[in-house]
Amino acid sequence: MSEANKPAKRLPLELNINFRRSYGRKEESGKLQNISITGAFLKTDHEDLAPRDKLIITFEVSGRVRKIDASIVWNNEHGCGIRFQPFNNRDVQIVDDLMYFVDSQRESRRSVFESIIDQVS
Repeated sequence: MSEANKPAKRLPLELNINFRRSYGRKEESGKLQNISITGAFLKTDHEDLAPRDKLIITFEVSGRVRKIDASIVWNNEHGCGIRFQPFNNRDVQIVDDLMYFVDSQRESRRSVFESIIDQVS
């Protein structure tokens, strides 16, 4: 597999989000279960989502509500793979900030765990 075709590094997470189709008004809920700079896995029980559907994803990080456009790449009974559709550099920064937030939370938990192990040993 060439470097250009390699999937971007994904970070696991559990982030509740709301989404709606770009042409719709009804907001639905789901959970992002992994994320990369280019996309994410959206766990949802809304089986009527289909490839090429456009979504507006809304989530909250550190008390700030963020929105980003995405499109569905594939779907199955567990959810769907989405590709972010950044409109500008601010949108790219939103995804990057979310990934940084997720990674720093993991590092913080890892440090606490290592501290506990050091104290117990």
